[in-house]
Amino acid sequence: MNIDVTQLPGIGVRKDFEARSGRRIGVVSHRDGGIDVIVSKRDDPDDCVAQIPLTVDEASVLANLLGAPQLVEKLREDHRDLPGITTRQLPIGDDSPYSGRPLGETRMRTRTKTSIVAVMRAGQIVSSPGPDFLLVAGDLLVVVGTPQGLDQALEILTAG
Repeated sequence: MNIDVTQLPGIGVRKDFEARSGRRIGVVSHRDGGIDVIVSKRDDPDDCVAQIPLTVDEASVLANLLGAPQLVEKLREDHRDLPGITTRQLPIGDDSPYSGRPLGETRMRTRTKTSIVAVMRAGQIVSSPGPDFLLVAGDLLVVVGTPQGLDQALEILTAG
């Protein structure tokens, strides 16, 4: 799929692609740091039917929503032939005792026998994060293990 990048003098950069519907969907990254999601009209790719300004946090959440499911589905496929092993997305919430702390402090593998194989943050995937990787609210951890271990991992991330 082709992504078109268009410089917008005095504004920033527009990055978009043509969806199957014929509409262009994209993002305008403003010079001042602002971010807009845009959706074009069907008959005029330069005219937007929707332009939605997002905060950095909102853009991060949207990126995680769009990116994490594909990663988790791929991991589920990879583990399909391993009975009892599953993959789940576990969030680091605002109230998580591990927000702002290194991943290693969770002692996740030791306590639950699960493995954190990736972290989704602001639309970026960090694969195989090490014990010194700093967790922050809004992160989605991609965790592999047994259903019981994944339940325990969620409890650790929410309650300590």
